[in-house]
Amino acid sequence: MAPFQTNKELISEGIKQFNVLLGQQVFDDPLIPEENMVTVVNDWVNLYINYYKPLVFGKQQEQDKALQELQQELNTLGSQFLTKYRTILKSRDPPNSKLPSS
Repeated sequence: MAPFQTNKELISEGIKQFNVLLGQQVFDDPLIPEENMVTVVNDWVNLYINYYKPLVFGKQQEQDKALQELQQELNTLGSQFLTKYRTILKSRDPPNSKLPSS
């Protein structure tokens, strides 16, 4: 990976790589519960923030701003991913097969 020239480039690369990670997910049975997937996505966001943290430029305030922007973008992508995951979970729920009582 080439060195970044600006924090914007760094943020852009982080978003790009996070999208790649999300796009590689395969939803095979058995699916994990939604709460567990939320934890996984939050862990991924934290992993990316920790990876890019030493790479940001500028004074502390500029670094904090860049990391905050990256985290907001990753959280947005993660939220979209979780919405998709919820839809998949709902589509695989077996229909309510209760018979009417007599």
